[in-house]
Amino acid sequence: MIHAKLMLPNKKEENKRIGRIGEGIAQKFLENKGFFVLARNYKRKFGEVDIIAQKGRVVHFVEVKSVRSTQGGDVTRENGGYRPEELVHPGKMRKISMVANEYMAHKPENLDFQIDVVAVFIDEARRIGKCRFSENVN
Repeated sequence: MIHAKLMLPNKKEENKRIGRIGEGIAQKFLENKGFFVLARNYKRKFGEVDIIAQKGRVVHFVEVKSVRSTQGGDVTRENGGYRPEELVHPGKMRKISMVANEYMAHKPENLDFQIDVVAVFIDEARRIGKCRFSENVN
């Protein structure tokens, strides 16, 4: 008898998968709000920005934080969870700011910019995602 080992994704791979799903949901959310997505996963040697989008004369550097939610909605401290936005710590904000400044230095237009966070709550069983948008968090 041969026993095959069931290959389950490790936690890091699973977090990446949820992150990719969340970024896709966040992109659709932003587009539905009238944003034009300029780039995704924009990388520089000192950091990465999940989504760069523009609305009007403002370029938005968007950090996406995704969590699973079996409640089909918000995760709060009251229901035993946490706010994904809380994971955007000062070091991450510094890196996003550096990437934003470098990106904007190469723009010929005189545009404003800001850093935003989209928290994505994913209910895979029901195939739904909900977003909470926090603007100008810097």
